[in-house]
Amino acid sequence: MRLATQNRYTATFTALKAQGRTAFMPFALLGWPTVPQCQQLVDSLLASQPAALELGFPFSDPIADGPLLQQAAGEALANGFTTAHAWQLVAHARQQAPNLPITLMAYYTLLLAQGAEAFCAQAAAAGADGILVPDLPVELAHELAPHLQRHGLQQVMMVTPLTDEARLQAMLPFAGGFWYVVSRLGVTGVEQRYDEQLANTLQRLKRLSDLPACVGFGISTPQHVQAMGALGADGAITASAIIQHFRQHGLDEASFTAQQPWVQQYVIEMMTHG
Repeated sequence: MRLATQNRYTATFTALKAQGRTAFMPFALLGWPTVPQCQQLVDSLLASQPAALELGFPFSDPIADGPLLQQAAGEALANGFTTAHAWQLVAHARQQAPNLPITLMAYYTLLLAQGAEAFCAQAAAAGADGILVPDLPVELAHELAPHLQRHGLQQVMMVTPLTDEARLQAMLPFAGGFWYVVSRLGVTGVEQRYDEQLANTLQRLKRLSDLPACVGFGISTPQHVQAMGALGADGAITASAIIQHFRQHGLDEASFTAQQPWVQQYVIEMMTHG
């Protein structure tokens, strides 16, 4: 199973690289704003054929997330989201897109609450390819690694502009799927600024590893995707911009449904400019 899931990442990024394109990976927060609406959003994302998909678990204290995602997580939890809903949504996404790399983002507390072994087993059964745990330091990566390996899941490692060479070397034995590269210091959001260290970080990763490098935080326009590709990134990830659009145009059922064509057009434009 480990080889099969690795191949979803490998096949996707290899094909795009051969075409000279940058992968676009949209993010959806599981259960936001409600479980049925989330499924509708995921269906719209998948209909526009993104390169990959990231699905996040709502958490009460998401330290890596900016205000938009923090508020959305609170709303999803208040609307009754459970991990059982998450596995249903992940399984639905996998059924709709059999070859698409699907990465889960979850804070370590959630894995520990359910039991890391049980969490990984359910993630694999639902069809996930990898898991990103943003608050898991590399010093503790060995705790999670056996559970991931047992169920054929990749451990997506997060790299920031402050990650030094020694720390990158420590991550190498655990890293799989792709590198999640933080574009700038701070939390997620739609701010259009990037730290000067980003290009250097991407270059260092390329020297150390064959894994693709995807940039997140502050990516919201096709021009951002182009800029990431020009800097050497293999992919770009967007989360807050999608949530911001829905919040600005209404979360009631009718308004949410009316925005689905926008979702598809947005992803298509981001893919086209990659």
